[in-house]
Amino acid sequence: MSNISRRSFLQRGAAAAAAFSIVPGSVLGKSHGYVAPTDKLNIAAVGIGGMGNANLKNMEKTENIVALCDIDWRYAKPVFDRHPNAKKYWDYRKMYDEMGKSFDAVLVATADHTHAIITADALTMGKHVYTQKPLTHSVYESRLLTKLAKKYNVATQMGNQGSSATDTDLVCEWIWNGEIGEVTKVECATNRPIWPQGLNAPEKADKIPSTLNWDLFTGPAKVRPYNKIYHPWNWRGWWDYGTGALGDMACHIMQPVFTSLNLGYPIKVQGSSTLLLADCAPNAQHVKMVFPARDNMPKVGLPEVEVHWYDGGMMPDRPEGFPDG
Repeated sequence: MSNISRRSFLQRGAAAAAAFSIVPGSVLGKSHGYVAPTDKLNIAAVGIGGMGNANLKNMEKTENIVALCDIDWRYAKPVFDRHPNAKKYWDYRKMYDEMGKSFDAVLVATADHTHAIITADALTMGKHVYTQKPLTHSVYESRLLTKLAKKYNVATQMGNQGSSATDTDLVCEWIWNGEIGEVTKVECATNRPIWPQGLNAPEKADKIPSTLNWDLFTGPAKVRPYNKIYHPWNWRGWWDYGTGALGDMACHIMQPVFTSLNLGYPIKVQGSSTLLLADCAPNAQHVKMVFPARDNMPKVGLPEVEVHWYDGGMMPDRPEGFPDG
């Protein structure tokens, strides 16, 4: 047995740790934040003005950004300026054609209605893809991408901020440990929409800015005259381009519910909302989904459960004692 005292051991450990901390990252390798140039991925990005900008900031320190594409070069200018060596494109198809052999993976952060087609084309090229939420504009498109990702055996990820956060893990641990018992009802709510919604399509056509390619933005959607109410960002409330408050926020707020309760498909759905319009999502809605019982977990049962969704000011009854804010 060593006769080194605990105090001496701790002092020596602290000194060793201090010495270790000044070793260059290039020596320590990937686990300490250094990525060798040969280990970096070459990234192409489509849709870089909004969330694409944030996503690229998380990639650019460790990967090579080689190609950038956006239909609005004014909106995208800060990102173009930040990556002067990346080749710039309006049309993702041209970027894929010209740069396909030069990149390994694609970031897709366009409006919802073009997620599927841009992602599908990348998958069939054998490229790894990170696509922003909501993954697609329809259920069919999501199933298509799932099949393509499996067929071409590439790495894929949907951008769902918070899904790997500590709070989500804690919710799962509480429920799986049986700390709150069996869950039979869940209520989820958001303050969205915070963009124009519950409207008829504008009759007026605005002048298309010279920095915007409206035809490329429209993509597979119905051709409509350009109006500044649609772009940028406010496309979320329009069915041709977005998925409303439910599509925009439920993938965040309901993700811990699906994960912790092992939910699959609902067996019943009932909805109510403010005025329904052909072109735009309603201002507010309440949707009740009933999910069947699932296999019990070691410490808790998983009976039939109601999951309620509220948006646009419709809110669940406030629990007694729940603090303001």
